Amino acid sequence: QVQLVESGGGLVQAGGSLRLSCAASGLILPNCDMGWFRQAPGKEREFVAAISRSLGLKYYSDSAKGRFTISRDNAKSTVYLQMNSLKPEDAAVYYCAANIADEFRPRFEGEYDYWGQGTQVTVSS
Repeated sequence: QVQLVESGGGLVQAGGSLRLSCAASGLILPNCDMGWFRQAPGKEREFVAAISRSLGLKYYSDSAKGRFTISRDNAKSTVYLQMNSLKPEDAAVYYCAANIADEFRPRFEGEYDYWGQGTQVTVSS
């Protein structure tokens, strides 16, 4: 049974940092492309960042670029999202997702096969 479990969310002041973790089980992480998405109240889920399985290529949304960093530790079956200089508009539920298919279009949520339950990030102004 595949499980993706996010952690590390919480309340932080604007300008602060958080590191989200996504622990994967039931799948072989080196065989997966991994992504982070987020969904704020009343809004659609949106792409944040992704990292490819083989070359570790990284992809970011415009809002995340320069502030967020995605990384992976295959030995620990964990993917991370380091978020710096957080803004109130970053507040959302953050989801981890895994793609096991050969084709990968990182920004499209339909490309991902497995999803976590999400972790809440709240940013106070």
